[in-house]
Amino acid sequence: MSALSAGERRREVAALLRQTGGPVSAASLAARFSVSRQIIVGDVALLRAAGADITATPRGYVSGRSGPGVTRTVACAHPPEEMGRELYAIVDAGGEAVDVIVEHPVYGQLTGALRVRTRRDVEEFLRQVEEHGAQPLSALTGGIHLHTIRCPDGESCQRVLKSLEEQGFLLNM
Repeated sequence: MSALSAGERRREVAALLRQTGGPVSAASLAARFSVSRQIIVGDVALLRAAGADITATPRGYVSGRSGPGVTRTVACAHPPEEMGRELYAIVDAGGEAVDVIVEHPVYGQLTGALRVRTRRDVEEFLRQVEEHGAQPLSALTGGIHLHTIRCPDGESCQRVLKSLEEQGFLLNM
């Protein structure tokens, strides 16, 4: 690819993210545009500051556009070691775990993008958690957290809720 100006590169990065169906890593964008990963991180920061709806997920950047279907927020609670089982319960029932949200006493609401749709996505997420020695956000709140769940239709949303309830993940008020 010929050398682009910074503005042209940012426009192409934004267009690529809108057109791509899944996450795109900063490293792959850096290779595509023959720049460093840090340049791409800066480009994305500038795009977001200018209003672009780009989300950083554990697997890369995605356009923030919502997919079709039903979106619900559910309250869950479990110890950190149950995180994988919870995510598998969501994707196996046909849902996507869009994010995780916790209420921090100092910072207020903290949201972590997940965008996991398949067992492979869950496996990759769990691999990264282990590789980095990371703790789930819910570790900050004694296991209590919210998930935004997206499903193709109401029936699959009900399957996700039933699966989470049967496995004891839904927080009962």
